[in-house]
Amino acid sequence: MRRVGRAWVSGFALLAVFAFLLRATLGAPSLELAGYAQLKHALRRLQVLGSVLMIAAHPDDENTALLAYLARGRQFRVGYLSLTRGEGGQNLIGPEQGALLGLVRTQELLAARRIDGAEQYFTRAVDFGYSKSAEETLRKWGREEILSDIVWVIRQFRPDVVILRFSGTSRDGHGHHQASAILGQQAAQMAADPGAFPEQLRWVTPWRPKRVVWNTFAFGRASSADAASAGRIEIDVGDYEPILGLSFGEMAGLSRSMHRSQGFGSPLRRGPIVNSFLLVAGEPAAKDLFDGIDTTWNRVPGGGHLAQLLAQAEEELRAEQPHRIVPLLLQARQLMSKLQDPWARIKEKEVDEAIAMSLGLWLDARTPTPAWVPGESVEVEFELVNRSPQPVTFLRAQLATGEETSGSEPLLYNRPLLRRLSWRVPSEWSFSRPYWFTEEPAIDRYPLPAYELLGRADDPPLLVARFWLRVLDSELCYERPVLHRYVDRARGELTQMPAVVPPVSIALPGSAIVFPTSAPRTIPVRLRAQRRNVSGVVRLKLPAGWRVEPVEYSFRIEQPGEEMVVDFTVDPPATQQVGTLEAAVRIGEWEFTGLTRTIAYPHFPVQTFTVPSRVRLVRVDAVTLARKVGYIMGAGDEVPEALRQLGCEVKLLEASDLAAADLSQYDAIVTGVRAFNVRPDLRAHFRRLLEYVQRGGTLVVQYNVVGGGPGAPPEPPTAYGPYRLVIGRERVTDETTPVQLLDPDHPILQRPNRITDQDFEGWVQERGLYFASEWDERYQPLFAMADPGESPLRGSTLVAQYGKGVYIFSALAWFRQLPAGVPGAYRIFANFLSAGRIVP
Repeated sequence: MRRVGRAWVSGFALLAVFAFLLRATLGAPSLELAGYAQLKHALRRLQVLGSVLMIAAHPDDENTALLAYLARGRQFRVGYLSLTRGEGGQNLIGPEQGALLGLVRTQELLAARRIDGAEQYFTRAVDFGYSKSAEETLRKWGREEILSDIVWVIRQFRPDVVILRFSGTSRDGHGHHQASAILGQQAAQMAADPGAFPEQLRWVTPWRPKRVVWNTFAFGRASSADAASAGRIEIDVGDYEPILGLSFGEMAGLSRSMHRSQGFGSPLRRGPIVNSFLLVAGEPAAKDLFDGIDTTWNRVPGGGHLAQLLAQAEEELRAEQPHRIVPLLLQARQLMSKLQDPWARIKEKEVDEAIAMSLGLWLDARTPTPAWVPGESVEVEFELVNRSPQPVTFLRAQLATGEETSGSEPLLYNRPLLRRLSWRVPSEWSFSRPYWFTEEPAIDRYPLPAYELLGRADDPPLLVARFWLRVLDSELCYERPVLHRYVDRARGELTQMPAVVPPVSIALPGSAIVFPTSAPRTIPVRLRAQRRNVSGVVRLKLPAGWRVEPVEYSFRIEQPGEEMVVDFTVDPPATQQVGTLEAAVRIGEWEFTGLTRTIAYPHFPVQTFTVPSRVRLVRVDAVTLARKVGYIMGAGDEVPEALRQLGCEVKLLEASDLAAADLSQYDAIVTGVRAFNVRPDLRAHFRRLLEYVQRGGTLVVQYNVVGGGPGAPPEPPTAYGPYRLVIGRERVTDETTPVQLLDPDHPILQRPNRITDQDFEGWVQERGLYFASEWDERYQPLFAMADPGESPLRGSTLVAQYGKGVYIFSALAWFRQLPAGVPGAYRIFANFLSAGRIVP
């Protein structure tokens, strides 16, 4: 045992604590650097002045092994620019779709970056679903707008090397993939041109990367012509990092496994991982991506002496006494402050954090509540701890809004210093929501935010605290976000960003309220107080032709978190109509609408935000003969609630129900989205479902992805139905494409609702995906459809009689259409549920 400062430290324990450590960061357990390993890497990074920007289309397109190798191994500044947030995909862990799924995947990318060490950026492009061509993608996104966004990120990030994940050709498949490379290559050239998007030059300067390369690893293989082309290099990114105790392949597996909504749990790879790179633009490289690029302090005029100081600090670093290098780091900081170069500003922040690590400084600003109501007072507590023998003096702490607590006081070794102040939330502050949610997307692109937000992965902190300290004869200022810090009984201490919320949250049921007849319905409005003693009036705003009773309702709720439900009776018009319903609250002269939502998963911080309390109103003639429906939930969707709006009693079937319950009580049973992929109990008891059909039941199977992945055994031909049925990868992505009724007189298309072309109007995002590619002749296809320029596909919906019952396979995107309140989708699905009573 050795005496260090005032603490006894075991050398063995030090090495264990300073390893790559599982920590709680912003609410989510995540592998992050800590202690000696963190400081060692920070010192190495201070000596490297090189940057790389990877560009692709979606969350999950990034090469995490390469990111980890460049950021954690080579110590470069590394960014990943995903053009979209993944709004158009599917969700394997919950019900979020569209913009909400984009929020989930944004947070998953940030969790991944905390592991591989890269930074995360986005453009305004919306993932509108699978695209079959770059031309369609560029037309929907707006080529110039997204090109401008990429140019902005390049000018702001100033990468020496740009890495494209795709080739920009048809070999990339997805039109978004192709477009990301096309735009990335063009933007890398235009970023250097002051005549391109000159409005950006108020904040950034033109920048030309040294080279642009295509990383052929994983998504593409170089052709023989590619292999022979000049500028092709190979790099093994599978090296082992002994300080971290992990290879970059292992880090990549940990990082990629953060994409949980996509079911992308990945193995930790060990051994070589050879990546190939082809030159796209710029100067060729012979052996390395940074050939010919000076990544030392020599690239900064007057920076030569800094290299010596920082190298000396790394050389003199001792795990047991890291504070001894603080004088060297302060000298380096003083020199950096005199240099007029963007790299000096970046490294100045890094050296400040290295000083804090060397001193074991804990600087925290926290609030006891995660929800802030405009005009209310909030207590903010500052905590400072100096865990080194180096003297440090606290000077003052200040909020970015101006409030401060001061008083020169020494930070005694390992003794927390606490300061508190009361802060009032500005009454003019808007309710919190992701900055890209500010307005609805303009078709397939979010609106242009303020330039200081453009490209950002997430919102800046609502409130920032600044700590002024004196170390030796230098005054340092540190910024920390004000967080809500709390303890979860199962997971321990966590944090989350506070959110500005309305005094009361107003919840309407679902995302669409459907009236299948002209009969009035009771609409419950759930009010949840978010401050004490809140009272006011709640009312509904409806389109012309709709009536509501009562007109408004007075309420009073005393405690935060307490809820009450107010029932309104809504009387729809006699004829079919679609509109919007909004719920609003008036407190005094202040009227607002707002539903505060929370998205909580264990792998990223809790997300709290407020959106307008609005839903779609749908009056549609949709009759179903089914009264009791069993639903086998799959990856998560909102179809059961849609079926309840048709008047059905819906029971979610668990494994025990599939194994032993009396299934004959159900008029129809529906399998949810990807249920066969995520419910092994469904596969285990599928034979019982077929017996249910054979005895007269109706079974509706929604879409599933093909197969079980690489290396999985082939599926039996009757894995999804009573007869041979092979699921393929065909899809129809154009939601407006015409649909042909192959047999308009088929009973399912005639009763109880007569289905016509009009029932396929107003669909969202796509027609369907993973259609059947082969099937037994006893199945009858109901529809034919095709994307423009392609041959019609007949495998979207198949019907077969089996014994006394009816089996329906339908890969149309019901999980999107029904929650969106598409009228025709309700009419068609009502017929599916009624099939057992109408098919002879």
